[in-house]
Formats: sequence, C-alpha cells, structure tokens
Amino acid sequence: MSATLLELENVNAFYGKSHILQNVSLTVGEGEVVALLGRNGSGRSTTLKSVLGLCSVHSGEIRFQGKPIQRQATYKLAKLGIAYVPEDRRIFPNLTIGENLRLAALAGRKGNWTEKRIYEYFAVLGERRDKPAKLSGGEQQMLAIARALVANPSIILLDEPMEGLAPLIARNVEDVVRRIRDEGNTILLVEQNAEVAMSLSNRGYILSNGRVMASGRIAELRADAAAMQRYLAV
Repeated sequence: MSATLLELENVNAFYGKSHILQNVSLTVGEGEVVALLGRNGSGRSTTLKSVLGLCSVHSGEIRFQGKPIQRQATYKLAKLGIAYVPEDRRIFPNLTIGENLRLAALAGRKGNWTEKRIYEYFAVLGERRDKPAKLSGGEQQMLAIARALVANPSIILLDEPMEGLAPLIARNVEDVVRRIRDEGNTILLVEQNAEVAMSLSNRGYILSNGRVMASGRIAELRADAAAMQRYLAV
C-alpha cells in the first residue's frame, strides 16, 4: 500500500455559520487518484477548499506528509507541494500563456515539470505561448492544469475539470487527466460526472450533506448498488 500523503480526520468546516463538512475523514496515498463523489452541494469542493485553508475548519485535523497543515497560509501549502486547479480556473487573461506558467512556477518547487516540458505535453499552449491567455473554455482548463503541474506538486486538488465543456473538449481534458495519472501523479478529484470520475480513480468517497456515506476501491463502490442509487443517481 502506498504511503499516506494527505489525511483528513474528523474535519468540520464552515462557510460563515453554515456547517458544511461534518466529521469528514479520508486519506490519499502517494500515486493514487481518489475521487470525491456526490451530488452538487454534497461538500466535495468544500473538502478541497478546507485543505487549502479557503474555508473555516473549526475542528478535526488535516495532515500532509504526516504534519498538520490547517493553520498554514495557502501560499505556504503551494511551497509544500499542494497544487489546486479551481473550478473557475482563475487564469490571468491579460498575461501571456508563458507568463501564467512562469508565475505558477515561482510559487511552486523545482522539478521535472518545466515550461518547456509543458509545451511538449500541451501543444496547443506551446503554439500560443507568447499570446494573451484569452482562451476557450477547454484551453483555459488545459492552462489551469498546466499551471498546477509546472509548480511540481506532490498532490493536485482538481475541482470539476470537465465542468461546462462541450462533450468533445471534455473528453480531451479527461484524456489529459488520465495521462497525468498514468505518470504516477497523485490527484484528489472532484468531478460531477461520476462515471468519468470513477474511470480515472483508484478509490473514492461518496459524500452527502457534508458527510462521508461510503468509501472504498472503485470496484467496491460500484458493487454497492444501494449507495450508488441513493447518492449518485440523477
């Protein structure tokens, strides 16, 4: 079994007075892709934001490489090796693609993911590296993922990478995530399309109303017909 990289233990998180996460516990091992499954409002994205300190964790503990991190500033977490690809991408459209990547590299760590390698991996970005990052939705998502990679993280928190994309573009993004996974990168994945999320993942956690209702290897979750129907069926 791979070493535990990220662990949440009985985490309770709030937005204002709203109690969103309720005693959430989960682990992500080195080299794993772990899916957070559930309907909209189940607490999946809040789980990612709680790791990053973007929502208020009132109790419980979040550990990265065995050390508590919930009181660390977000920029320090990037230096530790935690990268975040937010649902709304948050690229800088008035900067060039290259400038977006170089900013991310400054905030991260040195490693195998250089700007040159990014352009080899994402040809569409390489072709336009010196142009402003005023991109289509799919290209924005590619840049958001590339920006995470160039920081050379130990884990990528990937929030709804296929959200709002046309089916063909979504499949392209899915293929990119699969290639990154196959290179051994560790990912904690939130993706509304449960079937896609499970096809990319080793294990999963099903959330509902801020609680973990089921967890296990993907084959085990698929075999739990009652949980799949109750918490994931549309």
